[in-house]
Amino acid sequence: MQSIPVVPSQINNSHHAPLVPAGRMLPFVLVTALFFLWAIPNNFNDILIRQFMKSFEINRLQAGLVQFAFYLGYFFLAYPAGVIMRRAGYKTGIVIGLCLYGAGCILFYPAAHVGQYWFFLTALFVIASGLAFLETGASSFIVQMGDPETAAQRVNFSQSFNPLGSITAVLIGSQFIFSGVELNPLEVARRQAEGTYQAYLKSETLRVVTPYLVLGSLVLLWAVLIARTRFPHTGMDYSRNTLDHDTSKPLWKRKHFVFAVVAQFFYVGAQVGAWSWQIPYVQTYTGMGERKAGYLLTAALVAFTTGRFFSTWLLRYVRASRLLGVYAIVNAAICAMVVLRPGWLGVGCLVAVSFFMSMMYPTIFALGVKGLGTRTKTGGAVIVMSIAGGAAIPLIMGRVGDLAGVAVSYAVPAVCFVGVGLYAWLAASPEQEELAADPGLALG
Repeated sequence: MQSIPVVPSQINNSHHAPLVPAGRMLPFVLVTALFFLWAIPNNFNDILIRQFMKSFEINRLQAGLVQFAFYLGYFFLAYPAGVIMRRAGYKTGIVIGLCLYGAGCILFYPAAHVGQYWFFLTALFVIASGLAFLETGASSFIVQMGDPETAAQRVNFSQSFNPLGSITAVLIGSQFIFSGVELNPLEVARRQAEGTYQAYLKSETLRVVTPYLVLGSLVLLWAVLIARTRFPHTGMDYSRNTLDHDTSKPLWKRKHFVFAVVAQFFYVGAQVGAWSWQIPYVQTYTGMGERKAGYLLTAALVAFTTGRFFSTWLLRYVRASRLLGVYAIVNAAICAMVVLRPGWLGVGCLVAVSFFMSMMYPTIFALGVKGLGTRTKTGGAVIVMSIAGGAAIPLIMGRVGDLAGVAVSYAVPAVCFVGVGLYAWLAASPEQEELAADPGLALG
């Protein structure tokens, strides 16, 4: 169990606040595992983009619809998820999310046999709808289940298992979804003449089925485990009477929350875009095959994982908003190098980008929901809605890539990181007048 020094002015004793309170370890472990589980479909998308470009013969902009459909699920379901959990509790929302997630995975079986791109996009939307429940509930639950002073460190620790899921996804996808068979134009023409080309495309499409069926089965099993586990009360009063008479400042009047939503939109868009187009970037500027390019994406995810654990430790000594600002500006500069020096140097910079992205999502989330009190679930839901940046930014990058080359498209996440940096330095903390007017903020 980890601990961090408690600020004496905020807590009336000098002992260290535990990361996880006594008696809450089992639900903490089960919910932390969700961070691993929802990373898998997120990073399968990076594999699907390349696979669908091949099996459905589509361009970068059309392939970007994978992320667009996926993150629309977050946008449309995150707020309803927050409302449901505000009334019915975290546990109910998480079980609903796991059921939707599992159902979306199972839809890959009929989608592959129908062989229609739109069917896969529908399945991805259903998966993301479930993930909207999980991300809305899990992050808020982890923040609220223990001492407010350890909230940022606790959610960063749980989020550290997210990149482990990402690495697992890319390794599985590179091995079991990518066939390693890439046809040049002469081979395509030969297979078309022989009448075997459509069978080849069908076989490439079918390769996505097994990983998703296995994943769906695991997720539904986890739903059963969550349903049978007793969840602790987080200390917030979410009774109907309290909610109906809540007179605290509305969310839209809290500057630190509003700008957290904007910053999260930029960050998620930058992260999804950076990973979505890394494999095409590597193939374009190094000549590597799809499987080896996939393994380089794994290297980026290892860097992301390393950065997440390192940042969790570093947050014991550095203020969260300050570390976020430094990382964001560093990443903007690194993305500029990706644009200006395509090739192996650019590939190395992409790996470095993942390291400095590592702590951004959980830190923006923790800063954004700080002091929201009974509005935490709704606020968390709105921040999760901003994950829609993952739908918009990759499409913009795809369009820029089609027009000017994949290297130039990385100017888009560079701009996004500048936005995150501005949030960290200028708007990440509640204003002093808000602290004075609303004592609840001091508890966050």
